[in-house]
Amino acid sequence: MLEMFQSLDGGLLLAIQSMRSELLDPLVSFYTSLGNAGLLWIALSVAMLCWKPTRRAGVCALSAMVLGLLFTNVALKHLVGRDRPWLHVAGLIPLVNEPDPNSFPSGHTCAAFAAGLSWARTLPWRWSRPVAVTLAVCMGLSRLYVGVHYPSDVLAGAFIGAACAALVRKAERLRSKSAPSPGGRPLS
Repeated sequence: MLEMFQSLDGGLLLAIQSMRSELLDPLVSFYTSLGNAGLLWIALSVAMLCWKPTRRAGVCALSAMVLGLLFTNVALKHLVGRDRPWLHVAGLIPLVNEPDPNSFPSGHTCAAFAAGLSWARTLPWRWSRPVAVTLAVCMGLSRLYVGVHYPSDVLAGAFIGAACAALVRKAERLRSKSAPSPGGRPLS
């Protein structure tokens, strides 16, 4: 059963790889590298801390990314120990160097979804919601395009990132309900 799943996962990855083009290769490689160590998401979230209307979005995103980091890179990657796809999928050539030998789940995708969904739920502008989600989805797709993750790695990373964003949002709502108002009563 596991071998069949691995074969399906590898086949999907090779199908995605067949869509590579000389025009997209450097663009997607650059975009995926912006996610190294969560750089893009951390930088944007820290910048949001500097302006009051976006401060809550920055705090939520940074908190969700810390949770995601703990689940993915600190715990699950080491517990699961799944090798990178280029070690098992014949014909796969990665476009970027990935020093971490563990593939499952995708930490880049987790950080992108943790930040992107936090922003989508807390930024004050409607237009920012689809932009934030699109940036996250593009990060997950970029990890497949460059050949460093299986589709199931990316799906798991997206799920974990989304769950972390939801947990932080729930904690923030509980905290704001129990915070005393200027008149001494909890805010509703």
